[in-house]
Amino acid sequence: MNPLSQQLKPGLSRRGFLGEAALASAAAFASVTVPGMRTANADPATIRVTDGGPGSAGAIWRPLIDSGAYPLPKDLKIEWVNGTPGQVQLQLATGAANVAVFGALGVAELQPRGSDIVIFGPALNNHGRWIVRDNSNIRSVKDLPGKTIASLNEASDTFRQARLAALQHGIDLKKDSRLVFGAPTANVALFERGDVDVVITIEPTATRLVARGAREIARTGDLWRDATGDNTPLFLVGLAAHRQWAEQNRTTTAALANVLVDIHRKIRAKPQILSELHKEFGIPDSERAAIELLPKRLVDVYGVDWGKPVFNNIERQIDEAVKAGILAKRPDKTIYDASINVTTG
Repeated sequence: MNPLSQQLKPGLSRRGFLGEAALASAAAFASVTVPGMRTANADPATIRVTDGGPGSAGAIWRPLIDSGAYPLPKDLKIEWVNGTPGQVQLQLATGAANVAVFGALGVAELQPRGSDIVIFGPALNNHGRWIVRDNSNIRSVKDLPGKTIASLNEASDTFRQARLAALQHGIDLKKDSRLVFGAPTANVALFERGDVDVVITIEPTATRLVARGAREIARTGDLWRDATGDNTPLFLVGLAAHRQWAEQNRTTTAALANVLVDIHRKIRAKPQILSELHKEFGIPDSERAAIELLPKRLVDVYGVDWGKPVFNNIERQIDEAVKAGILAKRPDKTIYDASINVTTG
């Protein structure tokens, strides 16, 4: 039995989060089949999907779907591909996965190189947090010139958006600061040893640091809003696939997008589930302070909208990135599929 199913089994029969989710999702997807696949008596078609990866906000997707609480259409089966923050995009680009999460700037940067990827549904809003030690004299991004900063790898959407937001506030992280790129766990080790002054990291790593006494001086999404006046949550990554594959599997992409939005909608309705899933995030029982902070700090990370405000946000990101010199040009093709019907109500 799946460990998460076993752990939460008592709640499945009555008021538990997963129990309610299973009832709602089963009704929503009972009649969905994927065209061009096989009959009910045949084996389900398998698609390769990257999981959120350890230590990421998306780490809960795989266990929640595998628990059976969010059933996929009967003709569809997921084969999970282990992912890590900043690497899942490479897995999609190289064909190791059919579906992965990808950000607007990453897709736009790759398109002129011949990679035709399209985003077909929401995943995560930006959750880049700029963290310093509690005794640091750094109070804002204005204090960053000359400092050493650790971040996810340079090709990650987290860093691209952090760099763009800093540029909008007059700071060029590449020119004004010393940068160290690495995985979240490696960056935290550097930070806690005092080898770097600032770490730009993601959730739930940032929450764990704050719970241990570190101080948050900025959020990339807030910097973006303050610079642009755009109050739509800064779109970080969405479900993405190669355009040809997505066009040939439209019912599949719609089903996946709706399953993910269903999960996110339930989380927003009951944020406490994030604390209950702390082990899925890699947070041990002993970190009580971090566990208690999860509902407040992560609930808005999970995207539920797929419509004009999100599309405008994506287009604005591209425009601002071209203006800042992060992108050489706008992509020739639209990088998102606005026709996918994602039920957000």
